[in-house]
Amino acid sequence: MTVPAKKTESLDEVTILFCGDSGDGMQLTGSQFTNTAAVLGNDVSTFPDYPSEIRAPAGSVAGVSAFQLHFSSRPIHTAGDRPQVLIAMNPAALKVYLPRLEAGGQVIVNADAFTNANLKKAGYDSNPLDDEELHHRYRIHAVPITTLTLEAAADVELNRRSKERAKNFFALGLLYWQYDRPLGPTREWIEGKFGARSPAVAEANRLALETGYNYGETTEIFPVRYSVAPTRSEAGTYRLIDGNRAAALGFATAARLAGKPLIYSSYPITPATDVLHELVKLKHLDVRPLQLEDEIAAMGSAIGAAFGGAFSLTGTSGPGVCLKSEALNLAIMMEVPLVVLNVQRGGPSTGLPTKTEQSDLLQGLFGRNGESPLPVLAASSPGDCFDAAIEAFRIAVRHMTPVLLLSDGYVANSNEPWRIPSFEDLEPIEVEHLREPEDFQPYSRDEATLARPWVIPGTPGMEHRLGGLEKQDLTGNVSYDAENHELMSRLRQEKVQRIADFLPPLKVEGATEGQVLVVSWGGTWGAVATACRRVADEGVAVGHVHLRHLNPFPKDLGEILARFRKVLVPELNFGQLALLLRSRYLVDAVSLSKLKGQPFAISEVESKIRELLQ
Repeated sequence: MTVPAKKTESLDEVTILFCGDSGDGMQLTGSQFTNTAAVLGNDVSTFPDYPSEIRAPAGSVAGVSAFQLHFSSRPIHTAGDRPQVLIAMNPAALKVYLPRLEAGGQVIVNADAFTNANLKKAGYDSNPLDDEELHHRYRIHAVPITTLTLEAAADVELNRRSKERAKNFFALGLLYWQYDRPLGPTREWIEGKFGARSPAVAEANRLALETGYNYGETTEIFPVRYSVAPTRSEAGTYRLIDGNRAAALGFATAARLAGKPLIYSSYPITPATDVLHELVKLKHLDVRPLQLEDEIAAMGSAIGAAFGGAFSLTGTSGPGVCLKSEALNLAIMMEVPLVVLNVQRGGPSTGLPTKTEQSDLLQGLFGRNGESPLPVLAASSPGDCFDAAIEAFRIAVRHMTPVLLLSDGYVANSNEPWRIPSFEDLEPIEVEHLREPEDFQPYSRDEATLARPWVIPGTPGMEHRLGGLEKQDLTGNVSYDAENHELMSRLRQEKVQRIADFLPPLKVEGATEGQVLVVSWGGTWGAVATACRRVADEGVAVGHVHLRHLNPFPKDLGEILARFRKVLVPELNFGQLALLLRSRYLVDAVSLSKLKGQPFAISEVESKIRELLQ
C-alpha cells in the first residue's frame, strides 16, 4: 500500500519562535534555521532574546532563552510581530512565550519535559497540555522530543546527558521538514564543529536532526508542509550579519580607508562585548584591540590613541558611558577625534543587561558637566551599523571631535542578510596632520569646519599643552579669562553645529506633507517603516522620516515637521527625542513609548498612527 504524499502549501512569510531553558540550545537552533533560510535566498530578520542571568535555575521562568526569526519571499525589516509557530522545550518556556503566539498558531512542545517538578517550577497548578481551551485556541502538538532523541542516538557511545543535549537538533529537523528546508547546511556545520574533536557528539546531533526530519515526514500529526520562495535581491555577495559584527567591520574599514591603525580600547560589558571579540579577529587589518581594567582606563586609553594619531575607538553600554563621562569631557576639551560606541540596554544602573532600550539619548547629549557638545549618531539596523561606523569616524576626523554612535541590544544581536560592499567603491577618509611648524597655533581653526589641527606628538616645533583646563583661543595656553571661556565654549558648540552643513537632505518616505509624520531613530526603523507603509498603502497621507543624526539635526528637519498636522515619535524610552523636537522646533510631537526590553511590534506603531488619523 502506497502512503499518499503530504501536500505542500506556499507561504509568503513565516515567523517562528524557539524557546527553552538556557542550556537547551535555542540560540544555536534559531541561528541554524536562519542560516539555512538565508542560503536558500529568503530575506531573514531575527531577534535573540536572552535571560539576564548567566545561568538561572534549570526549568525556571527566569532562565528561559528564546530566538525569534522571520523569513520571507519578499523584503522584511523586523523579526515579526506574533509568531505563527512556537517551539517550547519546557513548561517555563511555554508560559513565558505562549501569550505572544498568534491566534490559531502552532505549538510544538517537548512532552517529556512536562513533569510535575517542571510544571511546579513554571508556576503551573496543572498540566496546560490537558487544557481543552488551549487546544481550541492553538494547534498543540506534544512530541516526546527527548525520548525520540535518545532512541535515535541509542547506539552512539555517549552518556545519557550528552545524548539528551542533541534534542534541539531534533526540533530543528522537524521544522526543516515542515518548511521544506534542506539538512545539508546544518549537517556540514555539525561536522565542522564537532567532527574532528568529538565524532560521537557529531553523530548524535546528526542523528537527532535526521530523526526530527523523518518524524515530520512519517507522522500523521503534521499533514501539511510549507514552502517559502526566495526573495528577489540585488545582485551581489551576501552574508548574515548582526549589528555588533557589522559595526566591528565598519570601524576596521574606516581605518583602512584612512590608512590608519584602529585601536580599540574596551572593557567587557553586555551587549557590546562581541565588538571586542570581532575586532580581535581583524588584527591582520592593523586592528589593535586592548582590554583595559575598567571603563575609565578604556576611555583614557582611547584619548591617548587619538592624540597619538590613530583611529581611536572605545565601546560600551549605558553604565559604561556613565563611568567614561569625565574622561569623555576631557576629549571634548582637548578636541581630539575618537568614537564612542554605546550599545544601549535596559537601565538604570545594571538594569536589564540583555534587553534592548533607547534610553541613553539624553545621556549622550547632556550627560557631562558644562557646555560639552558632541555629535550623536544612531544606527538603524544590523547592516546599517557598518555604514554608521564609517560615518562616525569620518565626522570625528573632519571636525576634530569625539563622536557618540548609538546602537542598541536589538540591533546589536539581530541578524539580517547584508550585501558586502566593494572596498574600492567606498569613499576614502581624508586625514591631514599638520607638519609645518611655521605660524603654528594648536587651536587655530579651519574656516569651514572650525576643526583645530591634528598634530602627531613629537612633531618638531608643534609642542602644545593639553588637559582639562580651559584653553586660550589659538595658543591653547591655560586661561581663566571670562571672555575667552565664553568664546571657546561657543566655538566648540558651533563646531558641532556646522556638521549639519555636510549632511545630505532628509529622505521622507511616503507622503511629503499631510496628516501624520512619523519620526523614528535607531533600531525602531524596521517596525516604523513597515507600519507607515501599511497605512500609506491605503491612500492615507502618512510620511516617515528616520533620523541617523541626532546632534546636530539635519538642517531641513524643521521645515519637514511643519508640513504635517501631527508628528508621532515612537521610542523605546519615555519620549526623549520627542522632548528634543518640542523644544527645538515647537511642534506638538506625540510620543509613543515602550520600555519593556522588547522592540516595537509593527502593530503597535500602526495602531497609534491610525489613532492619530481619527
